[in-house]
Amino acid sequence: MNAKSKGDRNERRTMRYLEALGYACTRAAASLGVFDVVAVGPRDVKLLQVKSNRWPGSVEMEAIELFACPSSCTKEIWRWNDHARQPVVKVIA
Repeated sequence: MNAKSKGDRNERRTMRYLEALGYACTRAAASLGVFDVVAVGPRDVKLLQVKSNRWPGSVEMEAIELFACPSSCTKEIWRWNDHARQPVVKVIA
């Protein structure tokens, strides 16, 4: 499986996971923006960068950290390891 297909699959997997928790999700497909998925819940908004088997590099991490958002938003990195049933989630302050 190529990297793009794997990334798309894990973004959709993330959306299904959050939709089961009551979030409305949208995917920024084929964009080169900072976040891959935006999830809107009843009390909060999650801005998500989805990765497969690795954390973002230093340039990408800096862009995530510097992104300005309201206090009701969280910036998160969801890393799906191969064969894992749950993602590893890192919340960025």
